[in-house]
Amino acid sequence: MNQTHALIFDDNIKNVNVLARLLAEQAVSSTPVMNSRMVDTILNTSGKIDVVFLDLEMPGLNGFEVLQKLQASPRFENVPIVAYTVHVSEINEARQRGFHSFIGKPLDPDRFPEQLDRILRGEPVWETA
Repeated sequence: MNQTHALIFDDNIKNVNVLARLLAEQAVSSTPVMNSRMVDTILNTSGKIDVVFLDLEMPGLNGFEVLQKLQASPRFENVPIVAYTVHVSEINEARQRGFHSFIGKPLDPDRFPEQLDRILRGEPVWETA
């Protein structure tokens, strides 16, 4: 059985650790990407990816720029890309730019398992709190 695997694009180690822990509690492994400029390397070297969590505000390439690169790759054509950010006012822009889902930070550990389950089933989740 293949384990579900997530990419976490976020430059804040505390946020990465929280999300990685929440994913691990749902038996989802994860790879952190702390430098958004590594997106090209990730596109060329990563194994199976089932979901991507993408912070919108990062130095280097912001989340929307990383999204464009992921969307241009056939590997990510059917992979849900989730904006997760404190900037909940950007929910409409995230929807217009083609994110699959949007989850506001801080993540709610009580709601996250259900949100993740819906996302992995292909159902978009658009929640700011």
